[in-house]
Amino acid sequence: MLTIVSDLLLTDAFLIKGQIENKYTRLSQLLDEYRKYFIKVRDATLIDLNSRDRIHTPLLHVNLDEVLLAHELIETAGDPHAAQLADDKEPYQRVRAFYTGNLNVEIAGQVRAKCYEANDRSTRRFFVMRDPEVRGMKIDGDRDLGLLKGLSYAILNKTRMSYIYDFNE
Repeated sequence: MLTIVSDLLLTDAFLIKGQIENKYTRLSQLLDEYRKYFIKVRDATLIDLNSRDRIHTPLLHVNLDEVLLAHELIETAGDPHAAQLADDKEPYQRVRAFYTGNLNVEIAGQVRAKCYEANDRSTRRFFVMRDPEVRGMKIDGDRDLGLLKGLSYAILNKTRMSYIYDFNE
């Protein structure tokens, strides 16, 4: 049976592929507006970041506080949110965001100025990074983990970031 994967979630233990249930808008907006503790992922595959073992399950409940990074694997042509990401009129700044814990990860890319701050009214818990580079974990040689290379954007959980090095300050 063919499973359509439309969403990626990265935690410090797993890369999770599947379909976010009842997704009514773009993933970045859904994550910011979601008011429950757990988000449901249908037809989920969990890839263990250490052993690379895979677990397949028809339904997985993921605690939003565990999410480090999210991404939609969908065609974005004609999408107004994707067009906004591509709009060069809004100034973007280069940053390096670090998560330290069970997994030490660095994510470098372009973000709106100060989007990671608590007083940023455009986002709540998550912010979008353009052209992210994920470093600090072995992703080569695994087709699923390789999805983290070459993403056009990533949705980062600002409450999970340990450090942010802003090149513009």
